[in-house]
Amino acid sequence: MHDYSQLDALSAVIRTGGFDAAATQLGVTPSAISQRIKLLEERVGTVLVKRGQPCTGTAAGRQLAMHTNQVRLMEKALDFGVPQADTLTPVRIAVNADSLATWLLPALAGGDGFLYDLIIDDQDHSADWLRAGEVAAAVTGHPGPVQGCDSHSLGAMRYFATASPDYMARHMPDGPTAEAFERAPAMTFNDKDRLQTDWAKTIAGRAVNLPKHRLASSHGFVEAARLGIGWGMNPESLCHEQLANGDLVEVSPNAPMDVPLYWQVSRLTAAPLRALTTSVMQQARKVLIQEP
Repeated sequence: MHDYSQLDALSAVIRTGGFDAAATQLGVTPSAISQRIKLLEERVGTVLVKRGQPCTGTAAGRQLAMHTNQVRLMEKALDFGVPQADTLTPVRIAVNADSLATWLLPALAGGDGFLYDLIIDDQDHSADWLRAGEVAAAVTGHPGPVQGCDSHSLGAMRYFATASPDYMARHMPDGPTAEAFERAPAMTFNDKDRLQTDWAKTIAGRAVNLPKHRLASSHGFVEAARLGIGWGMNPESLCHEQLANGDLVEVSPNAPMDVPLYWQVSRLTAAPLRALTTSVMQQARKVLIQEP
C-alpha cells in the first residue's frame, strides 16, 4: 500500500509545478513535500518528478498522480451521512481550445468542489490523454468511446472561414481558388490543427499547401483575421458580431464546417463526476449545433 500523504504531495507538485506551491496548497512545509516525494521515489524505485522550473512528472509520476486523483474523486462520491471536510478535489480534463473559449467555462462552474487541471489539445487528439490514463474526462472529436470510458454526444461546433474584406480584395480577388489558397496566408493553431487544411481541400476540390501563421489563441484567430493577417476557421460564437458588422467576411459564402464534439469520461470516476457531466451536457446543448 502506498502512503497517500506521499501520493498527494506528488499530485500537488505535478499539478502546481513546484514544491513551494504544492506545500502552500497542502498546508505543509516545502521540506515536508520534498521528504514525501523522496520516500515515495525510494519506495517505487524510480524518479517520479523532474526537478526544474516548472517541475514536471515522469511517465511513472504522472500515472501515480492520476491514480491519486481518481481515488480522491471516488472518495468524494462516498456519502454515508458523515460530514465531509470542505476540500477541493483535483480533476484533470483534456479540452480543445475553442470549446474552452466559447462554452466550457460556464459548464465547469456547475461542477462544485473541484480543482480543475485543464490540458489544452486539439479535439482530434484529446482522446489520447484518456487512452494514456492521464485525464478523467475529455472533450473530443472521437464518437466511439475510448476503452473504459463512456461517450456522450455534445453537438457540433460550427466554424466559418473568415477574413477581412481588404484581405479578400488583396489575396483572393477571384475568390478562394486552389491557387489563391496556396499564395494567401492562412492561420493554424498548431501542427495538430487541420481545420483550415480540411476546409480548403473541400472548397478547392483538391489538396492544397497552405502558407500558415502559427497562432495558438482562439480569440487571437478572430483578431488576426479582422486585421488582415490571414484567414482562419473561427467558431460562430466568436465571430458572428464581426461578420454582422462587416469587419469580417466569409472566405466562401454559406460554407460552414460543423465539427461534432463528445464528452468522454472514465467509468472509474463517472459517479463522482456525474454532476459535472450533467452541467457539461446542459451547457453544450445551449451553444452547440444539435441534430434535428
